[in-house]
Amino acid sequence: MMFLKVPFAEKDEAKALGARWNGERKSWYVPDGKPTEPFERWLAPGGADFVPAKAAVAPKAKPLSVDSYVGKSVVGKFYQELPHDCNPFEACPVCAPALASSGWQAAHDSVDQMLAALRA
Repeated sequence: MMFLKVPFAEKDEAKALGARWNGERKSWYVPDGKPTEPFERWLAPGGADFVPAKAAVAPKAKPLSVDSYVGKSVVGKFYQELPHDCNPFEACPVCAPALASSGWQAAHDSVDQMLAALRA
């Protein structure tokens, strides 16, 4: 698979020659087995954009925590994986020691104090 640098104005021409669009890389490419000569003007100098087909798609990392925005990973300085499903914003006797020792509880309390001062 050979990736191309096709200007938007020339996309229809590249497509007519047999180029295909890769949505993940947001780039046009020459499919394997297709001659690259018609695409010479869009090839990077020295073939720097050549990516073997198997290496073209990198595996996605599994998010550690997800907030209200679906799919947006949220991992901060005080991230703490809890031993069971509970809400860290409500008192839980099982998770309280882990939250206190990680610094999460202190950070949460300081944010609460800041917000209380803003509300006053």
